[in-house]
Amino acid sequence: MLPARKPSKSKADKQRRCPAHRAWIRRHACSVCGTFTAVECAHVRSGTDGGMGVKPSDRFCISLCRDHHAEQHQIGERAFEERHGIDMKRLAEAFTKESPHRAKLEERP
Repeated sequence: MLPARKPSKSKADKQRRCPAHRAWIRRHACSVCGTFTAVECAHVRSGTDGGMGVKPSDRFCISLCRDHHAEQHQIGERAFEERHGIDMKRLAEAFTKESPHRAKLEERP
């Protein structure tokens, strides 16, 4: 007997992802310190379409260097925003608005 198979991703989940947008985000400087070194695409969870165990759609991504991305997860988004004086959700919305992949991000399932 074969082991259980992981279910394939639904169409709705696939539409939440846009690799081209994430790559575009990673070409920006860190939204906190301005470095271009080891920039990652960080998902914003607070007030977005994510949930318990559900990663938010790529519409809610910002550019963070590896160190700030780790800090975001360590101390939590609210403390991270207060420490660095940024509004992560508003920044993610600005990234989406300027993205050359905006149409793909706004498709509905």
